[in-house]
Amino acid sequence: MKSSTLILIIVGLVYAANVLVQASPYPRDQQEVLSLLLSGWCSHDSVDNATQYCNWSGITCDPAGQITQITLSQYYCEYCEYCPIWLLEKFNWSCFPNLVHLSLSCAGLYGVIPSHIGTLPKLTHLHLSKNYLTGQLPLSIANLSRLMVFDLSSNDLNGSIPRELGSLKNLIALNFSYNHFSGSIPSTIALFSNLTHLHMSSNQINGSIPIDLGKLKNMVSLDLSDNRLQGHLPSSIFQLNRLTSLSFSHNKINGSIPPALGDLTNLVELDLSSNEFDGPLPVEIRKLRNLESLVLSQNQLIGCIPLEIANLKNLTFLDVSSNNLSCPIMPILTALQSIEVLLLGSNRIYGSMDSNIVKLRKLYSLDLSYNNISGIIPSEFARMTNLKYLELSYNFLKCPTGGKELNIISFNHPLHCPKSTPKSTPKSTRKSTKSTPQVAIIICVVLAFSVFCLIILFMLAHKCLFKTRQVQPTKRASKNGDLLSVWNYDGKIAFEDILKATEDFDIRYCIGTGGYGSVYRAQLPSGKVVALKKLHSSEAEEVSFRKSFENEVETLTKIRHKNIIRLYGFCLNKRSMFFIYEYMERGSLFCVLSDDLEAVELDWSKRINVIKGIAYALSYMHHDSTPPMVHRDVKSTNILLNSEFEAFVSDYGTARLLDPDTSNRTMIAGTYGYIAPEFAYTMAITEKCDVYSFGVVVLETLMGKHPGELLSSLSSSSSSIQDMLLTEIIDHRPSPPRNGIVESDIVLITSLGFACLNAKPMYRPTMKLVSQQLLARKRLLAKRFSDISLGQLMFPDEILLEIENKIS
Repeated sequence: MKSSTLILIIVGLVYAANVLVQASPYPRDQQEVLSLLLSGWCSHDSVDNATQYCNWSGITCDPAGQITQITLSQYYCEYCEYCPIWLLEKFNWSCFPNLVHLSLSCAGLYGVIPSHIGTLPKLTHLHLSKNYLTGQLPLSIANLSRLMVFDLSSNDLNGSIPRELGSLKNLIALNFSYNHFSGSIPSTIALFSNLTHLHMSSNQINGSIPIDLGKLKNMVSLDLSDNRLQGHLPSSIFQLNRLTSLSFSHNKINGSIPPALGDLTNLVELDLSSNEFDGPLPVEIRKLRNLESLVLSQNQLIGCIPLEIANLKNLTFLDVSSNNLSCPIMPILTALQSIEVLLLGSNRIYGSMDSNIVKLRKLYSLDLSYNNISGIIPSEFARMTNLKYLELSYNFLKCPTGGKELNIISFNHPLHCPKSTPKSTPKSTRKSTKSTPQVAIIICVVLAFSVFCLIILFMLAHKCLFKTRQVQPTKRASKNGDLLSVWNYDGKIAFEDILKATEDFDIRYCIGTGGYGSVYRAQLPSGKVVALKKLHSSEAEEVSFRKSFENEVETLTKIRHKNIIRLYGFCLNKRSMFFIYEYMERGSLFCVLSDDLEAVELDWSKRINVIKGIAYALSYMHHDSTPPMVHRDVKSTNILLNSEFEAFVSDYGTARLLDPDTSNRTMIAGTYGYIAPEFAYTMAITEKCDVYSFGVVVLETLMGKHPGELLSSLSSSSSSIQDMLLTEIIDHRPSPPRNGIVESDIVLITSLGFACLNAKPMYRPTMKLVSQQLLARKRLLAKRFSDISLGQLMFPDEILLEIENKIS
């Protein structure tokens, strides 16, 4: 049927429907179909066979022919050029007295929720998630007294949550997550006596946690994360003994974790991370025998992890990183025999590890970085076949002896331990060798104090200023001019060293040029090689660029992550403005993918680790940095690789701190081919822009080239792309993946990449979720890798789908 004919038919039907509705009364079933046509219901069925409306896609009728269910998603609009965007407003809801189930998720709805939606007396299921709905909730929704499932998640709704919703006493599942609701949670929520699932995460809800929540005895899942809640956890929460999932993460809740936590014996998942909890972990945690995931990171917890945690036989994921826990390492490890992911980084854990580490047979990922662990790294790590990720940096550990080589990937660097034991040193020599470092340390400390005083005077007298990361003096060289030395450097000599090393920034030392500067390779007198990012001289004289320069330094000095490029120093004067970075031997990911020989060397295991490293870095910026940061220019040229092909995110010159109370709008952001589509019309920079750019880099890494044509196919909703096989698009230069785990990783990463490229920002996952998926336990594929199509990797998960299956 030609499009012009189709338009005439639709216009005619709508006109006729208007006339009929306004004329004398018609039977109820005819009024229903007329209302559908008036709303602009778009389906080939509605045009070709208007009398058989019960057979239309998305329409379900009862035996009497009355409509009981309406389901419309973006899928039904793909075939119609004139799909309505004001569908809700045009529906005459009074024509649907028997409607029980209304699902308009992913339907591309814009505007406000009309007040007359409250005229559906039999409605039990209302799904309006993943749309563009704005404004406040109409009070008329309180009239839907039979409502059981209410899902408004992933919209742009605002205002407070009305007290009048307390009349919805039959509610079983309520999901208001990912909106802009503010104010406090109304006390009338206690009237939802049948409620099992309450999700209000990622809003701006403030105030304290209502004590009345304790009255919801049937609660199974409670998620109030990513809000502005404060105060203590009310004791009434611990009366909800049916809870299996509880999350208050990313709020401002303080006080200690009450011993009553142990009363929630059915808990499977508990997340209290990124709050202000202090005090020790209660020993009553031993009662949570069903617990599988425990996340308490980013708090102020003290003391030791209770050894009674050994009672939690089902615990597979434990994250207590970034606290003030202080206890010996081995008792903790011994108590966690079933653990798969264990994150203990950034605490005060001490002691040494021994051969009993091998008993953690299920361990998949272990992070012990930034602690006080000492001794020799147990060679038994090499026999732990399930262990894929090990982070031991920033401790006091030494490599094992006896010919063992550790072949384990570390987030920060591979463990390069020798295969053979060094030749023994004569006894007379060993004694002097042992004492020499101690003498040297004492001398360095004395010199350091003297030089430190001179540095203060020097900094006041010179405009050229170098800043460096604070590290342990005993681990750094002490030669003049070495920018890695905190206590013992001379800024003038260091600056002269740089000019000499680059022959005053001669073009021969230039290894790359960017939008506002060039990058040079410089070898310092100490032998250390660094990278210098120097701004163009014309820009160095502009006040705006000098301010941008200072902002970048301020941002970079706050960043501490294994996959983010290190800043060693900087210089700011009228002659020059430049940064001193850690040097990356392999250059950018873009350059490696552009070189056929290096692309072969960048095999699938390395590519997977590159993508994971980028994800971990962005997740840190978005969720673990205070305040959160956005990169704004994620692309393959800003991903640098060291000699081991490990990924480091670089170029934070355009990074900007995210403050919920300020605007994030700008005129320039990102690079063509990586910019999120919504930026063209919103000019707003959010973390979801980084997520989109990450998705582009994911496909680029897998395909070996920029996925321009594939992105065009995605934006045009072309069905041909879904039939393509995954093996058709991935880079054919490296050897095909043979390992089942590697194949599983490629499939997972491709699926996450497509999810990140969703045209609607609200549907893209967060980088935290991406990182969690990448860290999760891997399973072998259910079908052959060569048979997997792109279409199978593009279907998003439906919110509340599990709940629907349980109560329908």
